[in-house]
Amino acid sequence: MSYEFWILLTGSLVGLSCGIVGCFLILRKMSMLADAISHTVLLGLVMAFIVSQSMNGFYMLIGAVIAGLLTTFMVQLLNSGGIQEDAAIGVVFTSLFALGVILISIFAKNVHLDVEHALMGEIAFVPWNTVAVPLLGNIPKSVVMLGSIFIVDIVVIVLLFKELKLTSFDPSMAAAIGIPVLIVHYILMGLVSVTTVSAFDSVGAILVVAMLIAPGATAYLITDRYKVMLLLSGGIGVLDSIIGYYGAKMFDVSISGAMAVAAGLVFLVVWILSPRYGLLSIWLNQKLTHE
Repeated sequence: MSYEFWILLTGSLVGLSCGIVGCFLILRKMSMLADAISHTVLLGLVMAFIVSQSMNGFYMLIGAVIAGLLTTFMVQLLNSGGIQEDAAIGVVFTSLFALGVILISIFAKNVHLDVEHALMGEIAFVPWNTVAVPLLGNIPKSVVMLGSIFIVDIVVIVLLFKELKLTSFDPSMAAAIGIPVLIVHYILMGLVSVTTVSAFDSVGAILVVAMLIAPGATAYLITDRYKVMLLLSGGIGVLDSIIGYYGAKMFDVSISGAMAVAAGLVFLVVWILSPRYGLLSIWLNQKLTHE
């Protein structure tokens, strides 16, 4: 496989997994929690390194899940205590991220784990860091991890499809019929955490946040159907990655940055042209109503 293929595949896997998981955050009106988790997992990564003294991906995933769940728990704790959700997210996000930065400077100075790397990543190096896979040969490590997490995401979403749907649209009804709303919520936050950290090394937190929010928000403007939104969001995430890669190649800029910009541009186009919720459609309807 070519160098370009592996980069496109990596970006597409990020778009797919983040796009699908991000749909639930959009439906639950928790988009900014994605930003918080994508940054606070840095604390989980450095804590996993301090405990294990290893950069092994398994320990990193465990640390990320713990950090993601801790973020969610602290936000809910503050919110239930009377603090507005946006303020709670802001306090928890900045505090835990700053703690992670401090711990890196103290305990991980000489380790390949730094703030800039966590935020920006470097997808251009993905094809060179390979791992041997039976029957498939040498495959980029990021592709293996992202592919594995994508499969986990799909399996969990399929198994909890009804529960995730009900708790997203009507949590009160879900609780009334016996669905453990809080457990489902923490399972979803766990998915967000592992999906985020699986993309950290290759694309960084900035692109992860963009892919968690922009594809789902774009799909939301196109359809009101739950299943269609999930499929569209994954497809839009892949489209954003492809457009971003060739845009980066054309202008010789950061690949991850270009993919994030592409996600924003695709959202902007759909926001203007969406047949039901687009600015143009709303303007035409208002004009016809006044006439």
